[in-house]
Amino acid sequence: MIAVIRQWHRGLLAVTLAGLFLARAAVAGGIAPGAAWDWQLQPPLDLDVPVAVLGLDPDAVSAADIAALRARGVATICYVSVGTWEDWRADAGAFPPGLIGKPYAGWPGERFLDIRAPALVDLMAARFRRCAEMGFDAIEPDNIDLHINDTGFAITGADVVAYVRALAARAGKLGLPIGQKNAPDLTAALEPVAGFAMAENCFADGWCAELAPYAAAGKAILAAEYGRNDAAVCQRARAMGISLVFKRRDLTSWRRACP
Repeated sequence: MIAVIRQWHRGLLAVTLAGLFLARAAVAGGIAPGAAWDWQLQPPLDLDVPVAVLGLDPDAVSAADIAALRARGVATICYVSVGTWEDWRADAGAFPPGLIGKPYAGWPGERFLDIRAPALVDLMAARFRRCAEMGFDAIEPDNIDLHINDTGFAITGADVVAYVRALAARAGKLGLPIGQKNAPDLTAALEPVAGFAMAENCFADGWCAELAPYAAAGKAILAAEYGRNDAAVCQRARAMGISLVFKRRDLTSWRRACP
């Protein structure tokens, strides 16, 4: 009888732990819909900002910083530009010249990448491993909207979808959900593999509604609008299940939240 009870307790514990794991997976990376968030990619940083989710550049913080945030219950998103080559990154020399395309206008030191090349997935997976080793909870894949940019390559929307799916699979093996960053026209294809969405100026540019499948699936939508906070925009964001913050384009610690 005692053996039976012990076995029952072990089974109950296993079910409980599985339930906790699934609950966290349901809110990808601990990024819950409606959570207060911030996005800081360059100094000055304020890692004490009172939010539940914080997007950061791994080159601007340390593993100790991420551990301290996790101890406070803050979920962290690791910034990775998966669509551009950046000449200041430590791994810049690892990219074959043939994969590096036209300059990204307005962003000195950045050039578009040919995401159709399988080698690029391996290079980005190495960055994802670093994010995981530092303790981040999720991946922000920036500059995926190459199909609407003059990259120097004949990249289509289908190419972008295939690339993001491959990246999501590699990130998933590391326990890191990946987000959809902008590219609203690809939402139907990307939402099934993305754990959350991130949007820049979707209210100003009129495409926030295209991310509605994320809200319908119980996934977070993290939006940043550039400029002053606007009470009317805040009200619309709440109605749409969008976590909204107002930022300046330099993405430092400056932040204005909805009331």
